[in-house]
Amino acid sequence: MSTTPDTDIVAGYDRALAAAQRIAGGVRPDQLSLPTPCSEWDVRALLNHVVTGNLLFTANVRGEAPPDRSIDHLGDDPAAALATTGRDLHDAFLAPGVLERSHPSPMGEMPGAVLVSMRTTELMVHGWDLARATGQPADLPEDLAERALTQLRPRLGGASREGMPFAAEQPAPDGASAADRLAAFLGRAV
Repeated sequence: MSTTPDTDIVAGYDRALAAAQRIAGGVRPDQLSLPTPCSEWDVRALLNHVVTGNLLFTANVRGEAPPDRSIDHLGDDPAAALATTGRDLHDAFLAPGVLERSHPSPMGEMPGAVLVSMRTTELMVHGWDLARATGQPADLPEDLAERALTQLRPRLGGASREGMPFAAEQPAPDGASAADRLAAFLGRAV
């Protein structure tokens, strides 16, 4: 079976989701209150941010009302909430015409294919944050991290990040993985 660029981009999202789910599945209940590299969030709040993002993007591409972003969407099983919302978003991305049409996003109207890339990067970066916070190996797809860096560097490299959800780029050690370099590019100390 051959793939089209549209299914290739969703396949990348699926791989990033699987990596983030693996990390989320390794979070113990006693780790939910640990701090994360995102200083405003502990582990539970970070997971809720990712799950809420999945809900928001699903609603956006389906033309539905957005979720309440101020409440906890994790319930008693954060890993299951990530898996469920991730699958729902996968299905929403593959609906006919979604990748070609423009949809609302936190950064304005964007084609569905761009939204897939945004969610893939979000899963990669916050998967890294979650792994770092809970002492797990990140084991994120290196090719997806490289792709995210290639897409982000022209937009954010050297630009002021004031008002953006990313801190200034941090140095990455020599020989750092692509996932570590992506995290450093987006302001995380590696």
